[in-house]
Amino acid sequence: MKLISWNVNGLRACMGKGFQDFFREADADIFCIQESKLQEGQIAMELEGYCQYWNYAMKKGYSGTAIFTKKKPLGEFYGIGMQEHDQEGRVITLEYEDFYMVTVYTPNSQEGLARLSYRMKWEEDFLAYLKGLENTKPVIVCGDMNVAHREIDLKNPKSNRKNAGFTDEEREKFSQLLESGFIDTFRHFYPEQEGAYSWWSYRFKAREKNAGWRIDYFLVSAALEGRLEDAVIYKDIFGSDHCPVGLMLKD
Repeated sequence: MKLISWNVNGLRACMGKGFQDFFREADADIFCIQESKLQEGQIAMELEGYCQYWNYAMKKGYSGTAIFTKKKPLGEFYGIGMQEHDQEGRVITLEYEDFYMVTVYTPNSQEGLARLSYRMKWEEDFLAYLKGLENTKPVIVCGDMNVAHREIDLKNPKSNRKNAGFTDEEREKFSQLLESGFIDTFRHFYPEQEGAYSWWSYRFKAREKNAGWRIDYFLVSAALEGRLEDAVIYKDIFGSDHCPVGLMLKD
């Protein structure tokens, strides 16, 4: 089974930069996107053979997620069931026979860490949500989680130490997520690989220099470890300031 996640940073813009070409070539069983920046009815996606599930932010042109799946799920859920978090279209959960599929666009702590305290509350509540799902069946969670976990996960750790996405607080919350039983699938296969990034600033020719961050993930419940086959970063796919990431699971 092939799963893909991509922060498209505006789906309409990405559509003009090869989104559908990659979508067709990838031929994923489940394809998740974040930061669609859409409202309902603003785009017509013709994706033959796929069911579509969308979660929109109340604020126009902001956030938003979607999942495109070949196999119709048993059920779908939007948000995490908490009004304070569910206005921005950040989470979709699909239930299948043997796992939950969750896509997430984690809130950015923003410049000057203006939203860090909110981010900490989000992290606690999102972890509780995932562990609640796990009480029923294993969970696969993917998306832009807006944190580089270890120094190996970004090009310039020292100069970014107190910047959004690499604060001690955000990294600690990600550590807690892993300590609770989730596996960072890319590091499972490639524990010490350097230069493996999924996001690059549009400034300073960052992508050309590979001065990036790995902030897009596939995490799985420990119960799924035996099904892990490979994890991929599609670094040569353009169209966004993020590249897609993927996970292969044994059926």
